[in-house]
Amino acid sequence: MTAVLVVDDDPEIRDVIHVYLRNEGYSVFEAADGLQALDILQQQTVNLVILDVMMPQLDGIRTCMKIRETWKIPIIMLSAKEEDIDKINGLTTGADDYMTKPFNPLELLARVKAQLRRQSFTEAPNQNDDVIRVQDLVIDRAQHQVKVKDQEVSLTPIEFAILELLASHRGQVFHVDRIYEKVWKEASGFSDNTVMVHIRNLREKIEVNPRRPQYIKTVWGVGYKIDK
Repeated sequence: MTAVLVVDDDPEIRDVIHVYLRNEGYSVFEAADGLQALDILQQQTVNLVILDVMMPQLDGIRTCMKIRETWKIPIIMLSAKEEDIDKINGLTTGADDYMTKPFNPLELLARVKAQLRRQSFTEAPNQNDDVIRVQDLVIDRAQHQVKVKDQEVSLTPIEFAILELLASHRGQVFHVDRIYEKVWKEASGFSDNTVMVHIRNLREKIEVNPRRPQYIKTVWGVGYKIDK
C-alpha cells in the first residue's frame, strides 16, 4: 500500500489530511516535528512526505535537507507564509512542490496523486534506452543516477525528471509550462517560478559554471533545452 508521511505540529491539520488520504486508500503516518519524521522514515517505507515549514524541534526546511541526504521520495511543503522567498527556500532545500496555508485538502490530494504518478513513471524507465549521455553528463534511468565527470550528483526526484525530459529530447526547446505539465503530470494552471527554481538548482549541481551553463541552455523568451 502506498504510504504518506504527514509532518505538522498542528494535530487538527494532520487529522484533516489523514482523513482525505485514508479515504483514497493511502496508508498514513503522522509526525509532530522533524525529528519524529526522521525516526519514522528510518523504520517505515514511505512513498511521499507532506512537510510543514514552521515546527518545533526541527523545522521543515532543515528536515527537508536531512531527508534529501538519504531519501529521494517526493516532498510537498506546507507553509503559512506566502512570500516568494519562502517558496524559493523550500524548493532549494529539495522540496518537489509547495502549498500555502490555508489550503484546499482536495487540491493537496491532487498534488499528492500527481507526485506519486510522476514517481511511478520515473521508476519504470524505457528499458531500451536506460542510459543517456550528454558530453560528460551521464543519466542512468534504471539506477535513477546522474554523474558528471564520473562524479555522482544527488538530485531530487523532480530535478531528475526535468533533466531526463530535456536530455531525452535533445535539441527540443521546452517552455516552462510544458515542463511543468510533463514532469508534474498536471496542467500548469498558475504562474510562478517553480520550474525556474528547479532549473537553477539543477545548474548549481551539474554545471561547472551555472552562469554559463554547458548542459541546460536558456532560449530567451521560449524556454530551456539541452543541445544535440
